[in-house]
Amino acid sequence: MNERKTTSFGFDTVLRSEKAGLVKDVFSNVAFRYDVMNDVMSFGIHRFWKDALIDWLNPQPYQKLLDVAGGTGDISFKFLDRARGMATATVLDMTEAMLIEGKKRGESKEFAKNLEWVCGDAMTLPFSDNSFDVYTISFGIRNVVDIEKAIDEAYRVLKIGGRISILEFGKIPDDFLQKIYDKYSFNIIPKLGKIITGDEDSYQYLVESIRKFPEQDRFSKMVASKGFENVKYRNLSFGIASMHLGWKI
Repeated sequence: MNERKTTSFGFDTVLRSEKAGLVKDVFSNVAFRYDVMNDVMSFGIHRFWKDALIDWLNPQPYQKLLDVAGGTGDISFKFLDRARGMATATVLDMTEAMLIEGKKRGESKEFAKNLEWVCGDAMTLPFSDNSFDVYTISFGIRNVVDIEKAIDEAYRVLKIGGRISILEFGKIPDDFLQKIYDKYSFNIIPKLGKIITGDEDSYQYLVESIRKFPEQDRFSKMVASKGFENVKYRNLSFGIASMHLGWKI
Protein backbone atom coordinates (compact mmCIF):
# COMPACT_ATOMS: atom_id res chain seq x y z
CA MET A 1 0.00 0.00 0.00
CA ASN A 2 1.01 3.60 -0.64
CA GLU A 3 2.03 5.04 2.77
CA ARG A 4 0.32 8.35 2.05
CA LYS A 5 -2.95 6.51 1.52
CA THR A 6 -2.68 4.27 4.58
CA THR A 7 -2.64 4.67 8.34
CA SER A 8 -2.69 2.52 11.43
CA PHE A 9 -5.78 1.01 12.96
CA GLY A 10 -4.31 -0.51 16.08
CA PHE A 11 -1.53 -2.76 14.85
CA ASP A 12 -3.17 -3.14 11.43
CA THR A 13 -2.54 -0.96 8.39
CA VAL A 14 -5.68 0.26 6.65
CA LEU A 15 -6.60 2.76 3.97
CA ARG A 16 -7.02 6.28 5.33
CA SER A 17 -10.46 6.34 3.74
CA GLU A 18 -11.47 3.33 5.84
CA LYS A 19 -10.21 4.30 9.28
CA ALA A 20 -12.90 6.81 10.24
CA GLY A 21 -15.61 4.25 9.59
CA LEU A 22 -13.76 1.58 11.56
CA VAL A 23 -13.30 3.91 14.54
CA LYS A 24 -16.94 4.94 14.36
CA ASP A 25 -17.95 1.28 14.48
CA VAL A 26 -15.77 0.74 17.57
CA PHE A 27 -17.43 3.51 19.56
CA SER A 28 -20.91 2.77 18.27
CA ASN A 29 -20.50 -0.78 19.57
CA VAL A 30 -19.41 0.24 23.08
CA ALA A 31 -21.26 3.56 23.60
CA PHE A 32 -23.97 2.13 25.85
CA ARG A 33 -21.40 0.87 28.39
CA TYR A 34 -18.53 3.22 27.60
CA ASP A 35 -18.53 5.08 30.92
CA VAL A 36 -18.83 1.90 32.98
CA MET A 37 -15.95 0.31 31.07
CA ASN A 38 -13.76 3.40 31.62
CA ASP A 39 -14.31 3.11 35.37
CA VAL A 40 -13.58 -0.60 35.45
CA MET A 41 -10.47 -0.75 33.26
CA SER A 42 -8.85 2.30 34.91
CA PHE A 43 -10.08 1.50 38.44
CA GLY A 44 -11.76 4.92 38.32
CA ILE A 45 -8.45 6.73 37.88
CA HIS A 46 -9.57 8.31 34.58
CA ARG A 47 -11.78 10.60 36.68
CA PHE A 48 -8.73 11.96 38.51
CA TRP A 49 -6.93 12.47 35.18
CA LYS A 50 -9.86 14.50 33.87
CA ASP A 51 -10.01 16.49 37.10
CA ALA A 52 -6.30 17.24 36.71
CA LEU A 53 -6.96 18.52 33.19
CA ILE A 54 -9.70 20.83 34.45
CA ASP A 55 -7.45 22.04 37.27
CA TRP A 56 -4.79 22.90 34.68
CA LEU A 57 -7.28 24.75 32.49
CA ASN A 58 -8.90 26.61 35.41
CA PRO A 59 -12.17 27.35 33.54
CA GLN A 60 -13.55 30.88 33.80
CA PRO A 61 -17.04 32.33 33.34
CA TYR A 62 -17.99 33.27 29.77
CA GLN A 63 -15.35 31.08 28.16
CA LYS A 64 -16.36 28.99 25.16
CA LEU A 65 -15.13 25.39 25.18
CA LEU A 66 -14.90 23.08 22.19
CA ASP A 67 -14.70 19.50 23.48
CA VAL A 68 -13.65 17.39 20.48
CA ALA A 69 -14.22 13.63 20.61
CA GLY A 70 -16.20 14.64 23.68
CA GLY A 71 -18.23 11.45 23.66
CA THR A 72 -20.49 11.25 26.68
CA GLY A 73 -19.59 14.72 27.92
CA ASP A 74 -17.27 14.15 30.89
CA ILE A 75 -14.89 17.03 30.16
CA SER A 76 -17.64 19.48 29.23
CA PHE A 77 -19.62 18.72 32.39
CA LYS A 78 -16.55 19.27 34.57
CA PHE A 79 -15.62 22.45 32.69
CA LEU A 80 -19.07 23.99 33.08
CA ASP A 81 -19.30 22.95 36.70
CA ARG A 82 -15.96 24.60 37.49
CA ALA A 83 -17.05 27.76 35.65
CA ARG A 84 -20.18 27.79 37.84
CA GLY A 85 -22.40 27.19 34.81
CA MET A 86 -21.45 30.56 33.34
CA ALA A 87 -19.42 29.22 30.39
CA THR A 88 -20.60 27.36 27.28
CA ALA A 89 -19.46 24.02 25.89
CA THR A 90 -19.80 22.42 22.49
CA VAL A 91 -19.33 18.66 22.48
CA LEU A 92 -18.28 17.35 19.07
CA ASP A 93 -18.03 13.65 18.29
CA MET A 94 -18.13 11.67 15.07
CA THR A 95 -20.19 8.90 16.66
CA GLU A 96 -23.88 9.65 17.05
CA ALA A 97 -24.33 6.84 19.57
CA MET A 98 -21.82 8.48 21.91
CA LEU A 99 -23.59 11.83 21.65
CA ILE A 100 -26.93 10.20 22.42
CA GLU A 101 -25.50 8.77 25.63
CA GLY A 102 -23.99 12.15 26.49
CA LYS A 103 -27.26 13.98 25.92
CA LYS A 104 -29.01 11.57 28.28
CA ARG A 105 -26.45 12.37 30.98
CA GLY A 106 -26.59 16.09 30.28
CA GLU A 107 -30.37 16.42 30.59
CA SER A 108 -30.19 16.35 34.38
CA LYS A 109 -27.42 18.96 34.62
CA GLU A 110 -28.44 22.42 35.80
CA PHE A 111 -26.27 23.90 33.04
CA ALA A 112 -27.82 21.76 30.27
CA LYS A 113 -28.84 24.91 28.38
CA ASN A 114 -25.15 25.82 28.04
CA LEU A 115 -24.35 22.59 26.20
CA GLU A 116 -24.41 22.02 22.46
CA TRP A 117 -24.00 18.58 20.89
CA VAL A 118 -22.56 18.33 17.36
CA CYS A 119 -21.83 15.28 15.22
CA GLY A 120 -18.69 16.09 13.26
CA ASP A 121 -15.10 15.31 12.32
CA ALA A 122 -12.03 16.63 14.15
CA MET A 123 -10.27 17.11 10.80
CA THR A 124 -13.00 19.34 9.33
CA LEU A 125 -14.54 21.25 12.21
CA PRO A 126 -17.86 22.92 11.27
CA PHE A 127 -17.00 26.18 13.04
CA SER A 128 -15.68 29.60 12.04
CA ASP A 129 -12.12 30.74 12.63
CA ASN A 130 -11.32 32.21 16.05
CA SER A 131 -14.49 30.89 17.68
CA PHE A 132 -13.41 29.25 20.96
CA ASP A 133 -11.36 30.09 24.05
CA VAL A 134 -10.46 26.50 24.90
CA TYR A 135 -10.10 23.33 22.80
CA THR A 136 -9.94 19.94 24.50
CA ILE A 137 -9.67 16.43 23.17
CA SER A 138 -9.43 13.63 25.73
CA PHE A 139 -8.39 10.12 24.75
CA GLY A 140 -9.52 10.84 21.21
CA ILE A 141 -6.62 12.30 19.22
CA ARG A 142 -5.04 8.89 18.63
CA ASN A 143 -8.23 7.75 16.87
CA VAL A 144 -8.13 10.55 14.29
CA VAL A 145 -7.13 9.58 10.75
CA ASP A 146 -4.77 12.57 10.33
CA ILE A 147 -3.62 13.86 13.74
CA GLU A 148 -1.69 16.82 12.30
CA LYS A 149 -4.74 17.98 10.37
CA ALA A 150 -6.82 17.82 13.54
CA ILE A 151 -4.27 20.00 15.37
CA ASP A 152 -4.34 22.46 12.45
CA GLU A 153 -8.11 22.66 12.83
CA ALA A 154 -7.77 23.24 16.56
CA TYR A 155 -5.46 26.18 15.84
CA ARG A 156 -7.90 27.60 13.29
CA VAL A 157 -10.97 27.64 15.52
CA LEU A 158 -9.22 28.94 18.64
CA LYS A 159 -9.20 32.65 19.38
CA ILE A 160 -5.92 34.49 19.87
CA GLY A 161 -4.97 33.73 23.45
CA GLY A 162 -6.88 30.45 23.32
CA ARG A 163 -5.57 27.17 24.65
CA ILE A 164 -5.38 23.64 23.32
CA SER A 165 -5.38 20.87 25.90
CA ILE A 166 -4.95 17.23 24.95
CA LEU A 167 -5.35 14.39 27.42
CA GLU A 168 -4.03 11.13 26.01
CA PHE A 169 -2.34 7.91 26.98
CA GLY A 170 1.45 8.00 27.05
CA LYS A 171 4.54 5.90 27.50
CA ILE A 172 5.79 5.12 31.00
CA PRO A 173 9.47 6.18 31.29
CA ASP A 174 10.25 3.21 33.54
CA ASP A 175 10.64 0.07 31.36
CA PHE A 176 9.72 -2.31 34.17
CA LEU A 177 6.45 -0.50 34.93
CA GLN A 178 5.70 -0.27 31.21
CA LYS A 179 6.02 -4.05 30.87
CA ILE A 180 3.61 -4.59 33.76
CA TYR A 181 1.15 -2.12 32.25
CA ASP A 182 1.44 -3.82 28.84
CA LYS A 183 0.61 -7.19 30.36
CA TYR A 184 -2.48 -5.75 32.01
CA SER A 185 -3.50 -3.87 28.86
CA PHE A 186 -3.21 -6.74 26.41
CA ASN A 187 -4.27 -9.63 28.64
CA ILE A 188 -6.99 -8.08 30.80
CA ILE A 189 -8.60 -5.04 29.15
CA PRO A 190 -9.96 -6.81 26.03
CA LYS A 191 -11.39 -9.57 28.26
CA LEU A 192 -13.07 -6.95 30.45
CA GLY A 193 -14.46 -5.39 27.28
CA LYS A 194 -16.03 -8.69 26.31
CA ILE A 195 -17.60 -9.16 29.75
CA ILE A 196 -18.94 -5.62 30.13
CA THR A 197 -19.80 -4.60 26.55
CA GLY A 198 -19.82 -7.94 24.74
CA ASP A 199 -17.09 -6.60 22.43
CA GLU A 200 -13.52 -7.82 22.88
CA ASP A 201 -12.24 -6.68 19.47
CA SER A 202 -13.01 -2.99 20.06
CA TYR A 203 -10.94 -2.94 23.24
CA GLN A 204 -8.16 -4.88 21.55
CA TYR A 205 -8.03 -2.04 19.02
CA LEU A 206 -8.06 0.60 21.77
CA VAL A 207 -5.12 -1.04 23.54
CA GLU A 208 -3.16 -1.34 20.30
CA SER A 209 -3.91 2.28 19.36
CA ILE A 210 -2.32 3.42 22.62
CA ARG A 211 0.92 1.65 21.72
CA LYS A 212 0.96 3.20 18.25
CA PHE A 213 0.56 6.75 19.56
CA PRO A 214 3.73 8.93 19.71
CA GLU A 215 5.49 9.19 23.07
CA GLN A 216 5.12 12.43 25.00
CA ASP A 217 8.15 14.43 23.81
CA ARG A 218 7.51 13.63 20.17
CA PHE A 219 3.82 14.50 20.41
CA SER A 220 4.47 17.81 22.15
CA LYS A 221 6.85 18.75 19.34
CA MET A 222 4.11 17.90 16.84
CA VAL A 223 1.71 20.28 18.61
CA ALA A 224 4.36 23.03 18.69
CA SER A 225 5.08 22.56 14.99
CA LYS A 226 1.50 23.60 14.23
CA GLY A 227 2.00 27.10 15.60
CA PHE A 228 1.14 26.67 19.27
CA GLU A 229 3.41 28.42 21.77
CA ASN A 230 4.60 27.49 25.26
CA VAL A 231 3.74 23.85 24.62
CA LYS A 232 4.37 21.58 27.57
CA TYR A 233 3.11 18.33 29.00
CA ARG A 234 2.60 16.76 32.38
CA ASN A 235 2.62 13.03 33.08
CA LEU A 236 -0.13 11.43 35.13
CA SER A 237 0.10 8.11 36.98
CA PHE A 238 3.78 7.55 36.06
CA GLY A 239 3.10 8.44 32.41
CA ILE A 240 0.18 6.09 31.75
CA ALA A 241 -1.58 9.26 30.66
CA SER A 242 -0.32 12.76 29.94
CA MET A 243 -1.73 16.26 29.48
CA HIS A 244 -0.42 18.47 26.68
CA LEU A 245 -1.10 22.20 26.77
CA GLY A 246 -0.36 24.95 24.26
CA TRP A 247 -1.37 28.53 23.50
CA LYS A 248 -2.42 30.31 20.32
CA ILE A 249 -0.57 33.61 20.61
